[in-house]
Amino acid sequence: MAETIFSKIIDKSLPADIVYETDEIIAFRDISPQAPTHIIIIPKKQISTVNDIELDDAALVGKLFVAAKVIAKSEGLADDGYRLVVNCQEGAGQTVFHLHVHLIGGRSLLWPPG
Repeated sequence: MAETIFSKIIDKSLPADIVYETDEIIAFRDISPQAPTHIIIIPKKQISTVNDIELDDAALVGKLFVAAKVIAKSEGLADDGYRLVVNCQEGAGQTVFHLHVHLIGGRSLLWPPG
């Protein structure tokens, strides 16, 4: 797998504002936030896109969402609400090819926008 900015955060060769970490998951504040709270949650195992998830990855992918719940609560977002976003491939806005979940909150996130 190609090295990404996320793999450098995982191996601590690139600094990040880490808000959550386990043996399998790491989460950090986005450097270009789209809302007052914008946290990136990633598996430490490199999986390039949703298309690359295998059946053996099911528990790990589930842990991303458990981490999101824990982080949302610790950030004070659980009661008011938050959004989880996963982009798959460039056409959907994926710019780092390491599976990740955006946890976004702290402002109104009506859908559709506008």
